[in-house]
Amino acid sequence: MFKKDSISADFTASLVVFFVALPLCLGIALASGAPIISGLIAGIAGGLIVGFLSGSHTSVSGPAAGLTVVVLTAIDQLNGFQIFLCALVIAGVIQILLGVVGAGIIGNFVPSSVIKGMLAAIGIILIFKQLPHAFGYDKDYEGDESFEQLDHHNTFSELLELGTHFTLGAVAIAIITFVVLFFGENKHVKKLAFFKLVPISLIAIVLGTVANIIFDAFCEPLKLELEHLVQIPNVLDKSNFNFPDFSQISNTLVWVVALKIALVASLETLLSIEATDKLDPDKRITPTSRELLAQGAGNIFSGFIGGLPVTAVIVRSSANIVAGGKTKLSTILHGLMLVIFVLLFPQLLNKIPLSALAVLLIFVGFKLTKPSLYIQQCKHGLDQFLPFIVTIIAIVFSDLLIGVGIGLFVSFFFIVRSSFQRAVSITIDGKNFLIKLKGNVSFLNKAFLREKFESIPEESYMIIDGTGATYIDKDIIELLDDLQELSTHRKIIIEKKLSNSSLNPYFRQIKN
Repeated sequence: MFKKDSISADFTASLVVFFVALPLCLGIALASGAPIISGLIAGIAGGLIVGFLSGSHTSVSGPAAGLTVVVLTAIDQLNGFQIFLCALVIAGVIQILLGVVGAGIIGNFVPSSVIKGMLAAIGIILIFKQLPHAFGYDKDYEGDESFEQLDHHNTFSELLELGTHFTLGAVAIAIITFVVLFFGENKHVKKLAFFKLVPISLIAIVLGTVANIIFDAFCEPLKLELEHLVQIPNVLDKSNFNFPDFSQISNTLVWVVALKIALVASLETLLSIEATDKLDPDKRITPTSRELLAQGAGNIFSGFIGGLPVTAVIVRSSANIVAGGKTKLSTILHGLMLVIFVLLFPQLLNKIPLSALAVLLIFVGFKLTKPSLYIQQCKHGLDQFLPFIVTIIAIVFSDLLIGVGIGLFVSFFFIVRSSFQRAVSITIDGKNFLIKLKGNVSFLNKAFLREKFESIPEESYMIIDGTGATYIDKDIIELLDDLQELSTHRKIIIEKKLSNSSLNPYFRQIKN
């Protein structure tokens, strides 16, 4: 399962993913109106259960920001978190059934331009959402991806608060972290043996934490309050754990919530998997239906012990790839680290400044939305660039699923237009016309064909060649029959080219 030559890279990558996942698990739980520990449980389920069962080499699963509103609303509708957990277990079963019937194929229908736009949008969101945390303004929860925020600001209006609401200690730690990470980007530094063993991101977080400890002990003006630090709950306190209330399994609303969670979580997972496979340097392809099975198992496990819904998450997955993760060992190890550190070293984790983690995420965000990506997409033409840029704008100003839906609509327009243009071609030589039908000729071509026929002058000669068409819609065949009848009134000679090898019966020559 795991290659010896990748174990070192996977271990260092797992440390980075661990530091990225930790505040996101806590922040998403807080925003979902669920117990804080539920986010950590979901992170562990995503790492250990999904990580082990998944066929993806680089994807990382855990609680997702895209489900916060769904979870928050569901807990309120069901009048309790324990009833919600019952719905989550059912959702996991539904996902397994979706995997069994092969529903993972849906992810294959998302165009590359939309996937790349989604990645670039996530990069932009990471940069803008994490800047306030880097400055010590932590009113919005960690991991928020939506444009409208729970603190009554949006992605951009939040930045206006930085002029008057910032924390000197957090800014100082952010600068230290930035300098270390920037230094680590130097190609000569990357080649040093020491930094191949110890990731520069780990050094940056350690130095940021050490700075916080020094400020706390010796520099009162730079001392950070609890709100600017990671805050791990007491996981040894049994009262922090919740278990599903299966007495409500006959409640119709429980099943409605379960179906909604299963569908949204599955869609987000499939989109994340497609995006992660695009980022994978080895271009490996994840079996998507198997991924739904793994996610379903993860959600059943998470629901049984009081966790949030689990999905594949782009932010953690991209951080894993950027950090050099090679196999799913890095995903599993990050889940194991969550268990070990949260159980044994919570006080140490609670010393980590959010501003240091924010800078780490900003670096990940920049690598997802590099200027070279925009230049590359622009060179591919308008049919690639427009869905790409529309997807970015839509996601940044709404959320992931809505943005991808808008991007798909724009992409679909270009696909239809391209198919429309390829299906019918017209060659004109004086009063001689050749109309060729190729590929799939659908009812969408009907208006174009009728318009062209009406523009042909009287006493013309027209050949209709459909021998190269693989499919011709019945509407088109009816139109061609109508044109044959109308042609006598306009003194137009229409000849239908026939061939023994025609793929379509309408243009196939009948042998005597």
